[in-house]
Amino acid sequence: MKLAFWTVTRGAGNIAREYKEQLQGNLKDYDIDVFTLKKYDVENTIQIEDFTANINEKFSWYDGHIFIMASGIVIRKIAGLIGTKDKDPAVLLIDEGKHFVISLLSGHLGGANELTYLLAGTLNLIPVITTSSDVTGKIAVDTISQKLNAELEDLKSAKNVTSLIVNGEKVNILLPENVKMNGKSSADGFVLVSNKKNIEYTRIYPKNLILGIGCKKDTKAEDILSAIEDCLNKNNLDIKSVKKIATVDVKENEKGLIEATKSLNLDLEIISREEIKKIQDQFEGSNFVEKNIGVRAVSEPVALLASSQEGHFIEMKARYNGITVSIYEEELKIYE
Repeated sequence: MKLAFWTVTRGAGNIAREYKEQLQGNLKDYDIDVFTLKKYDVENTIQIEDFTANINEKFSWYDGHIFIMASGIVIRKIAGLIGTKDKDPAVLLIDEGKHFVISLLSGHLGGANELTYLLAGTLNLIPVITTSSDVTGKIAVDTISQKLNAELEDLKSAKNVTSLIVNGEKVNILLPENVKMNGKSSADGFVLVSNKKNIEYTRIYPKNLILGIGCKKDTKAEDILSAIEDCLNKNNLDIKSVKKIATVDVKENEKGLIEATKSLNLDLEIISREEIKKIQDQFEGSNFVEKNIGVRAVSEPVALLASSQEGHFIEMKARYNGITVSIYEEELKIYE
């Protein structure tokens, strides 16, 4: 997780540098930058001339921003940078007196509330959370989505259902069976029994599908996209639940595959042939493929290796005129 501290005074700059040292000593997975004004010459920080220009440029670069300054300054500076709650980074405030850490923006989906509690415990600060669901001890729909590492169908219905929860109305949450016990991580349908004429509902798409792709050299992006669409449709799966695409290292510069992945706004994970060789005997192999690239199979092993390896294949290998598509479904878990 990438975090940025922002300061505009010498005192705040020294505090931010101190906090970075404490956090990195306790939280190994965090990559933290500290921005200070050059005129204060705070050592071991990124010294900048123009605070406004830098926050405008780097707002989307980080998962979370922590401002040690007055809330009014922060609100005015980021007002034009705010987009939607499912895209905005977490924004936190810490007072220069080192008393409070406040969750200001993107409390649920952006993780600001969770980060606020984390910083409060690590830095000995008092956490301030203002979202209704949290302060009343109730759970919001976007929090459920975050805990499932999933995607909301739309923000409006999520807001409407969360409002019902906060106001004390009865809301049933239909989760995949394996969230409660053991079972499949997706359902083909559900039966809603209610005497209500109008009922609010929303949907969450779990990000638990890995696509393994193999293709011939110079395969066009549109052909790869068509193969992916057909394979997902055949299995009644939604592209919104695809977590990433994986392929073999020899295809890491394949233009069509790169373009197809980018058009879907997904990451392309590259799996080495050495890793594939360790497990390729589990899958149907091809002498022709082995002769050309050195491994006997591509789409199935890369899908498995790019996953948590806790789940199962929905589609072992679908063939589309020089393209192979495999779909691995990870077991759905709630992340604490």
